Amino acid sequence: MKKLRFVLAIAGGLAIGSYAAVHAKLPAPPAKSDAEKAAEAEKAAAAKVKEAELNAKYMDKAVANYKKNKGIADAKPAAAAAKK
Repeated sequence: MKKLRFVLAIAGGLAIGSYAAVHAKLPAPPAKSDAEKAAEAEKAAAAKVKEAELNAKYMDKAVANYKKNKGIADAKPAAAAAKK
């Protein structure tokens, strides 16, 4: 009987402890200063510019690959052949 009470007490303590841990509230992070906000915005703008450059580069690469594999020639050689 004493073992059962001990096991129930331990189980109850674990249940209460896990409930408290799950519902615990973390402290709010400290507020950012103006310098930190400006640095973060500058970093985001630089990342956006770099991403746009890479996007344009890979779009050009995809167009060149499409033209190469589909046999589409540039307009200049076709115009030269029409003049002959």
